[in-house]
Amino acid sequence: MRRTAIMLAGFVILLTLGASAQEDRSEISLQGTGFFTRDTSGQGVSRTTSDTGGFLLGYRYHINRWIAAEGDYGFDRNTQKYFGSLGESRVQANVHAVTGDVVVNLPLPIRKVSAYALAGGGSLIFDPTGNNGGFVPGAGTQARGAFLYGAGADYALTRHFSLRAEYRGYVYKDPDFGLRPLNTDSWTHTAQPSAGIVFHF
Repeated sequence: MRRTAIMLAGFVILLTLGASAQEDRSEISLQGTGFFTRDTSGQGVSRTTSDTGGFLLGYRYHINRWIAAEGDYGFDRNTQKYFGSLGESRVQANVHAVTGDVVVNLPLPIRKVSAYALAGGGSLIFDPTGNNGGFVPGAGTQARGAFLYGAGADYALTRHFSLRAEYRGYVYKDPDFGLRPLNTDSWTHTAQPSAGIVFHF
Protein backbone atom coordinates (compact mmCIF):
# COMPACT_ATOMS: atom_id res chain seq x y z
CA MET A 1 0.00 0.00 0.00
CA ARG A 2 2.78 2.39 0.96
CA ARG A 3 4.69 1.50 -2.22
CA THR A 4 1.62 2.22 -4.34
CA ALA A 5 1.11 5.57 -2.60
CA ILE A 6 4.76 6.52 -3.20
CA MET A 7 4.52 5.57 -6.88
CA LEU A 8 1.27 7.53 -7.23
CA ALA A 9 2.81 10.58 -5.54
CA GLY A 10 5.87 10.32 -7.81
CA PHE A 11 3.64 10.09 -10.88
CA VAL A 12 1.70 13.23 -9.81
CA ILE A 13 4.96 15.13 -9.23
CA LEU A 14 6.24 14.15 -12.69
CA LEU A 15 2.99 15.28 -14.29
CA THR A 16 3.19 18.59 -12.44
CA LEU A 17 6.79 19.16 -13.54
CA GLY A 18 5.91 18.28 -17.11
CA ALA A 19 2.99 20.68 -17.12
CA SER A 20 5.08 23.53 -15.69
CA ALA A 21 7.83 22.85 -18.24
CA GLN A 22 5.29 23.21 -21.05
CA GLU A 23 3.81 26.37 -19.58
CA ASP A 24 4.73 29.59 -21.39
CA ARG A 25 5.98 31.94 -18.69
CA SER A 26 7.83 34.53 -20.82
CA GLU A 27 6.62 36.92 -23.48
CA ILE A 28 8.01 39.66 -25.70
CA SER A 29 5.79 42.44 -27.00
CA LEU A 30 6.14 45.11 -29.69
CA GLN A 31 3.57 47.91 -29.79
CA GLY A 32 2.96 51.11 -31.70
CA THR A 33 2.13 53.95 -29.32
CA GLY A 34 0.64 57.40 -29.06
CA PHE A 35 2.26 59.98 -26.76
CA PHE A 36 -0.03 62.74 -25.48
CA THR A 37 1.22 65.10 -22.75
CA ARG A 38 -0.84 67.52 -20.66
CA ASP A 39 0.01 71.24 -20.85
CA THR A 40 1.37 72.86 -17.69
CA SER A 41 2.42 76.25 -16.35
CA GLY A 42 4.32 77.62 -13.36
CA GLN A 43 6.85 80.25 -12.33
CA GLY A 44 5.71 82.50 -15.17
CA VAL A 45 6.38 79.81 -17.80
CA SER A 46 3.77 77.92 -19.85
CA ARG A 47 4.61 74.63 -21.58
CA THR A 48 2.82 72.79 -24.34
CA THR A 49 3.93 69.62 -26.11
CA SER A 50 3.33 68.25 -29.59
CA ASP A 51 1.39 64.98 -29.80
CA THR A 52 3.38 62.19 -31.37
CA GLY A 53 3.78 58.44 -31.77
CA GLY A 54 6.48 55.86 -31.26
CA PHE A 55 7.01 52.26 -30.18
CA LEU A 56 7.22 50.18 -27.01
CA LEU A 57 9.27 47.00 -26.63
CA GLY A 58 8.68 44.84 -23.55
CA TYR A 59 9.57 41.61 -21.79
CA ARG A 60 7.17 40.05 -19.26
CA TYR A 61 7.77 37.06 -16.98
CA HIS A 62 4.79 35.35 -15.35
CA ILE A 63 5.69 34.42 -11.78
CA ASN A 64 2.34 32.64 -11.38
CA ARG A 65 -1.11 32.84 -12.98
CA TRP A 66 -1.89 36.14 -11.20
CA ILE A 67 1.37 38.09 -11.02
CA ALA A 68 4.02 38.99 -13.60
CA ALA A 69 7.09 41.25 -13.68
CA GLU A 70 7.79 43.41 -16.72
CA GLY A 71 10.53 45.62 -18.16
CA ASP A 72 9.98 47.98 -21.10
CA TYR A 73 11.78 50.39 -23.41
CA GLY A 74 9.82 53.02 -25.31
CA PHE A 75 10.83 55.63 -27.87
CA ASP A 76 9.02 58.78 -28.99
CA ARG A 77 10.06 62.17 -30.38
CA ASN A 78 8.19 65.37 -29.56
CA THR A 79 8.68 69.11 -29.25
CA GLN A 80 8.36 70.97 -25.95
CA LYS A 81 7.21 74.60 -26.42
CA TYR A 82 7.86 77.08 -23.61
CA PHE A 83 6.35 80.56 -23.33
CA GLY A 84 7.88 82.93 -20.78
CA SER A 85 9.99 86.04 -20.28
CA LEU A 86 12.19 85.07 -23.26
CA GLY A 87 9.21 84.64 -25.57
CA GLU A 88 8.71 81.25 -27.24
CA SER A 89 11.38 78.55 -26.97
CA ARG A 90 11.20 75.13 -28.62
CA VAL A 91 13.15 71.99 -27.78
CA GLN A 92 12.69 68.92 -29.96
CA ALA A 93 13.77 65.81 -28.08
CA ASN A 94 13.92 62.06 -28.37
CA VAL A 95 12.08 60.62 -25.38
CA HIS A 96 13.43 57.29 -24.10
CA ALA A 97 11.18 55.55 -21.54
CA VAL A 98 12.87 52.87 -19.41
CA THR A 99 10.43 51.33 -16.93
CA GLY A 100 9.70 48.31 -14.77
CA ASP A 101 6.35 47.28 -13.36
CA VAL A 102 4.28 44.62 -11.65
CA VAL A 103 1.40 43.16 -13.66
CA VAL A 104 -1.73 41.74 -12.05
CA ASN A 105 -3.75 39.41 -14.28
CA LEU A 106 -7.49 39.98 -13.93
CA PRO A 107 -10.17 37.28 -14.17
CA LEU A 108 -12.22 37.76 -17.34
CA PRO A 109 -14.91 35.27 -18.44
CA ILE A 110 -14.31 35.85 -22.16
CA ARG A 111 -12.68 33.07 -24.15
CA LYS A 112 -9.30 33.98 -25.69
CA VAL A 113 -9.22 37.38 -23.93
CA SER A 114 -7.08 38.08 -20.87
CA ALA A 115 -6.97 41.42 -19.04
CA TYR A 116 -4.44 42.94 -16.67
CA ALA A 117 -3.52 46.04 -14.67
CA LEU A 118 0.00 47.31 -14.03
CA ALA A 119 1.89 49.76 -11.83
CA GLY A 120 5.54 50.64 -11.53
CA GLY A 121 8.08 53.31 -12.27
CA GLY A 122 11.19 54.24 -14.17
CA SER A 123 12.70 57.11 -16.06
CA LEU A 124 11.84 59.29 -19.05
CA ILE A 125 15.03 60.55 -20.68
CA PHE A 126 14.67 63.70 -22.80
CA ASP A 127 17.51 63.99 -25.31
CA PRO A 128 17.49 67.15 -27.51
CA THR A 129 17.91 66.42 -31.23
CA GLY A 130 19.59 69.75 -32.01
CA ASN A 131 17.47 70.11 -35.16
CA ASN A 132 16.87 73.61 -36.53
CA GLY A 133 13.76 75.28 -35.16
CA GLY A 134 13.73 72.97 -32.15
CA PHE A 135 16.80 73.76 -30.12
CA VAL A 136 17.71 76.19 -27.34
CA PRO A 137 21.44 76.81 -26.73
CA GLY A 138 22.55 75.08 -23.55
CA ALA A 139 19.69 72.56 -23.51
CA GLY A 140 21.05 69.23 -22.31
CA THR A 141 19.84 65.65 -21.90
CA GLN A 142 17.68 65.25 -18.81
CA ALA A 143 16.13 62.24 -17.04
CA ARG A 144 12.91 62.51 -15.06
CA GLY A 145 11.70 59.85 -12.64
CA ALA A 146 8.18 58.70 -13.47
CA PHE A 147 5.35 56.80 -11.81
CA LEU A 148 3.66 54.40 -14.21
CA TYR A 149 0.16 52.89 -14.16
CA GLY A 150 -1.96 51.19 -16.79
CA ALA A 151 -4.22 48.40 -17.98
CA GLY A 152 -4.65 46.29 -21.07
CA ALA A 153 -6.02 43.18 -22.69
CA ASP A 154 -4.64 40.41 -24.91
CA TYR A 155 -6.54 38.44 -27.52
CA ALA A 156 -5.02 35.01 -28.19
CA LEU A 157 -4.49 34.20 -31.87
CA THR A 158 -2.54 30.98 -31.25
CA ARG A 159 -0.74 29.43 -28.29
CA HIS A 160 2.31 31.59 -28.99
CA PHE A 161 0.87 34.81 -30.46
CA SER A 162 -1.60 37.40 -29.13
CA LEU A 163 -2.81 40.86 -30.07
CA ARG A 164 -2.53 43.50 -27.33
CA ALA A 165 -4.33 46.78 -26.65
CA GLU A 166 -2.99 48.81 -23.73
CA TYR A 167 -3.11 52.15 -21.96
CA ARG A 168 -0.23 53.55 -19.91
CA GLY A 169 -0.05 56.76 -17.92
CA TYR A 170 3.17 58.45 -16.78
CA VAL A 171 3.31 61.07 -14.01
CA TYR A 172 6.55 63.08 -13.82
CA LYS A 173 8.01 66.55 -13.41
CA ASP A 174 8.26 68.80 -16.48
CA PRO A 175 11.63 68.66 -18.22
CA ASP A 176 13.55 71.95 -18.36
CA PHE A 177 16.73 70.58 -19.99
CA GLY A 178 18.81 72.19 -17.25
CA LEU A 179 17.75 75.73 -18.18
CA ARG A 180 16.15 77.96 -15.52
CA PRO A 181 14.05 80.01 -18.05
CA LEU A 182 12.30 76.72 -19.05
CA ASN A 183 11.58 75.58 -15.49
CA THR A 184 7.84 75.42 -14.68
CA ASP A 185 8.40 73.48 -11.42
CA SER A 186 5.21 71.57 -12.33
CA TRP A 187 4.16 67.95 -12.64
CA THR A 188 2.62 66.63 -15.84
CA HIS A 189 0.93 63.51 -17.20
CA THR A 190 1.50 61.65 -20.45
CA ALA A 191 -1.12 59.25 -21.84
CA GLN A 192 0.25 56.42 -23.95
CA PRO A 193 -2.34 54.25 -25.72
CA SER A 194 -0.84 51.41 -27.73
CA ALA A 195 -1.57 48.31 -29.77
CA GLY A 196 0.67 45.53 -31.00
CA ILE A 197 1.62 41.87 -30.95
CA VAL A 198 2.88 39.52 -28.23
CA PHE A 199 5.01 36.39 -28.58
CA HIS A 200 4.70 33.84 -25.73
CA PHE A 201 7.46 31.30 -25.05
